[in-house]
Amino acid sequence: MGFSETIFLFFLALLIFGPKKLPEIARQVGKALNEFKRASNEFKAQIASEIAQLEVDNQRQVLPSAPEPVGTIATLPPASPAVNTHPASLPELTGERNSETKAGPDA
Repeated sequence: MGFSETIFLFFLALLIFGPKKLPEIARQVGKALNEFKRASNEFKAQIASEIAQLEVDNQRQVLPSAPEPVGTIATLPPASPAVNTHPASLPELTGERNSETKAGPDA
């Protein structure tokens, strides 16, 4: 609504209601618009509050733990005690070298 349309409505209201009643009507319209604006803001705040509460509730839900897949290391039986797999017994880790493991020009 432009300025010219507002002026036209003002003069139309002035002709219909008269100069004595126009301020009273303007006050009532202003109060009604203020009440509508306040109710609208309360509604928006309530909706925002409900959305925030739903987001918090969704974050609190704990998903059930998934079962361990079959065939992973965690589900294999423990190694027998007769097998020695201690890393210190391997020659690469202890610093022992033989001619087969040496590489390079000094071999």
